[in-house]
Amino acid sequence: MISGHIFMAMSLDGFVARENHDLDWLMKQKTGGEDLGYDTFEAGIDGIVMGSGSFLNVLRLGEWPYKKPVVVMSQSLRDDAVPENIQSKVRIARGGPKALMASLESDGWKRVYVDGGLLVQSFIREGLISDLIITVIPILIGTGHRLFGALERDIDLELTGSRSFKCGFVQNSYRLL
Repeated sequence: MISGHIFMAMSLDGFVARENHDLDWLMKQKTGGEDLGYDTFEAGIDGIVMGSGSFLNVLRLGEWPYKKPVVVMSQSLRDDAVPENIQSKVRIARGGPKALMASLESDGWKRVYVDGGLLVQSFIREGLISDLIITVIPILIGTGHRLFGALERDIDLELTGSRSFKCGFVQNSYRLL
């Protein structure tokens, strides 16, 4: 059965991006070369599903950073929004989270990395996330886009791991119950 997984960073006050979707606060952080576990996480997934906001932000960073296939969920982006040099690695999907996961499962995917604040929220609400790895960055940015939004019901989590890094980051892993 296919499962969704989260690996995200957020500010100490719970934001994943500024109001204008800027990630400048995150990009200026120094890890001192510490391994935060992303490569190991990425090795265990079949592909990435992200929202259009995350996709456009990644495009602004320059070189395409992903080794795995990427599906961008968007009702507004057209196929020509994908630059020619990454068209073999990225596709745009319409529809909802459940339909997309069913389609990816029929394509043979088993583990999906879900990225992007609003998209993460919708996948959590639909019950499509198995676990989360959240890295808390020691910065307060005051406003922006929160990782977690309004819920119709409580979602219980079990802490499965916690790591602190010399750079000041704290990483918590949770399983959704």
